[in-house]
Amino acid sequence: MSRQRSKDEYEKTFAFRFFRWLSGSKDPYIGKVEMQVQQETVIPEETITERMRESEMIRDKVYDEKKNRAARTFHKIYVAVAIFFCIALVGVLLLTVSCLPPNGSASNPVNNEVSERYIESGLQETGALNIVSGMILTYRAFDTFGETNVLFIATCCVMILLMLDDAVLKKQAVMNDRRYEPKNDTILQGVAFVLCPIIFIFGIYIILNGHLSPGGGFSGGAVIGSGLILYVAAFGFKKTQRFFDEHVYKIAKITALCMYGLIGTYFYMTGANGMDNHIPLGIPGHILSSGIILPINVCVGLEVACTMYAFYALFRRGGL
Repeated sequence: MSRQRSKDEYEKTFAFRFFRWLSGSKDPYIGKVEMQVQQETVIPEETITERMRESEMIRDKVYDEKKNRAARTFHKIYVAVAIFFCIALVGVLLLTVSCLPPNGSASNPVNNEVSERYIESGLQETGALNIVSGMILTYRAFDTFGETNVLFIATCCVMILLMLDDAVLKKQAVMNDRRYEPKNDTILQGVAFVLCPIIFIFGIYIILNGHLSPGGGFSGGAVIGSGLILYVAAFGFKKTQRFFDEHVYKIAKITALCMYGLIGTYFYMTGANGMDNHIPLGIPGHILSSGIILPINVCVGLEVACTMYAFYALFRRGGL
């Protein structure tokens, strides 16, 4: 039978020292190598002055065109090449423009059966007086849905990069929100008090009339987003969060995207299978008309407005 070693005997063995060194619990250099506490290097002022003088001498010798013939030659070649490149680029662009088909010609590639279908049958098939809205929100609604997803993903990426999760940092961000700006500016608040309701109403008007006149979800959402930015710049985030905080932002943004996806999916599925959808087109010219265009314009407007406000709020203080 082997004899159990005592603690003192075991600590003297090679195995104990090896595993202690392997685990990093003992530094093998302590007591064997001379060690001194590292001190900060202090460069004398004379040395710094001498180095700066040498740098200036070298820079003057290399980059001074009056004394350096090679630098002078290079500068002349650089200017000549830049002028030649600009002239060549302008020539290529002018040649390209001259080769374009004449504007309004019936033989232009853009005048094909697709554009004819949009113009001749757009009102009957979409119910929208605005041909552009009828085209991008029905015939090309899938592309517009992709653009809306781009806005959603862009906002998510900015939130991942700039959103503050720490409660202490959020508190500091709120305290320093208007550190470099005048607080409670009377003129700005007076102007915002008058203009903000008008801007919001005008944005809603553009969205709701997007199928009847120029406008729609993108332009109307941008107007509402600018109104929110003006309001928060004048009155601060504390007052803005009374009616538009992070919770409301998430509900509006996610609901708008999901509703757009559901309406679009239903429209795609029925159209792809040759089935009539049950969303009425209404009477062209009425506010409740154009089938899916009106609700999609509302969804796009909410998405754009939330995106604009989120970008401003995140870049300004790291939170909504």
